[in-house]
Amino acid sequence: MSATSSKTLLTEGPIWKRMTAFAIPIFLGNLFQQLYNTADSLIVGNFLGSNALAAVSSSGSLIFLLVGFFNGIAIGAGVVIARYFGARQTKDLQKAIHTTIGFGLISGVLLTILGILLAPKILVLMKTPTDVLPNSIRYFRIYFLGSVAFVLYNNFVGILQSVGDSKHPLYYLIFSSLVNICLDLLFVGVFHMGVGAAAAATIISQFVSAFLCLNRLTRKSPEEYQVSLGKIQLDPAMLRQIISNGLPAGIQNSIISLANVVVQSNINSFGKLAVAGCGSYSKVEGFGFLPITCFSMSLTTFISQNLGAKKYDRAKKGARFGIICSLIMAECIGIIIYFASPVLIAAFNSDPDVVAFGVQQARTVTLFYFLLAFSHCLAGLLRGAGKSIIPMFVMMICWCIIRVSYITIIVKLIPSIQVIFWAYPLTWTLSSIVFLIFYLKSDWLHFNSRG
Repeated sequence: MSATSSKTLLTEGPIWKRMTAFAIPIFLGNLFQQLYNTADSLIVGNFLGSNALAAVSSSGSLIFLLVGFFNGIAIGAGVVIARYFGARQTKDLQKAIHTTIGFGLISGVLLTILGILLAPKILVLMKTPTDVLPNSIRYFRIYFLGSVAFVLYNNFVGILQSVGDSKHPLYYLIFSSLVNICLDLLFVGVFHMGVGAAAAATIISQFVSAFLCLNRLTRKSPEEYQVSLGKIQLDPAMLRQIISNGLPAGIQNSIISLANVVVQSNINSFGKLAVAGCGSYSKVEGFGFLPITCFSMSLTTFISQNLGAKKYDRAKKGARFGIICSLIMAECIGIIIYFASPVLIAAFNSDPDVVAFGVQQARTVTLFYFLLAFSHCLAGLLRGAGKSIIPMFVMMICWCIIRVSYITIIVKLIPSIQVIFWAYPLTWTLSSIVFLIFYLKSDWLHFNSRG
């Protein structure tokens, strides 16, 4: 293995140093990704008003419903790639990488078709307010014209992060985020082209970031994980392995997203100001999730590489370090958002009712971010160990079945939006208890397998 590749191995060196060095670029990358996503809402809310902001906000949970499944498959691919990289099995590593890209191309085309065809029907089922619906459909359909770009981008980033390179995805994301913001300001702020233009700006910036990642993988990466366009294929055995690792995460993402669509439909029933306020909070909340996401992703790669190299004690120590860091950082950010929420929500739209809805949601859930962090970290750890089916069932039961049942029953008895907000901390608590019992009682270190 080359000297360049050895620098990205997480199986050697001080654990805290290697994991922190890997996690920080992911944190910063997610920060810019959130800025990337928030730019649409900030610019649309300030230049086009609360109706347009509600249109963009109402599409969020639906977008993740369709994208989440394919992102889950990408997570599974990352686990397989990291395992072969940690074990230094170059031939299988190459097969895994090129099969991942081939599957990503097919997934992107399929997602484009699904997004365009299903948008109107699902948005109506979600009880999207009638005065918001046309803009929501327009934003959604244009957004999904770029499906190939964002599916491949996520696959490329997954490949780079799986081999320990979290820095270059950060550089590319910073550049594409700036492109997105500039195009948003130009299309919406200067030319007043509407919400469709905001979606178009996102598509263009996604293609830019995907191209930069591809250029890195094809021209500037070490031979062990360099991509050759002529080798892109669907190796049947490798594809089965990727899907067996990724399908539970994909199903988990889709089912949780479906639950959130139900939550969103209940929020929609309180009117467009509630949609705009809660949508604004969701953008703020994205920043609170940054330490959660970066450490859960780091744990997946760290655990997978070290179990591939059969370094079990190192995997256990790394898991402990990652979980503690994530909990502390998530709770600190939650406290900040709790007190700063009136100013943060008003940045999207200064309508007092919009701000009131957003602040109410923020002050219900933010102090419970440590529970969300714990659940995500344990899910990331188990995926890295090759057992993604366990977090799938835990989150499916707690975050979908129980969450939807709670909302369906209690909202009818107590028709208050506060009831909907409490669904999140209650179900985070349940999943955290289950994960804690599993972490303490099971021998997760030896779950790793080829399949």
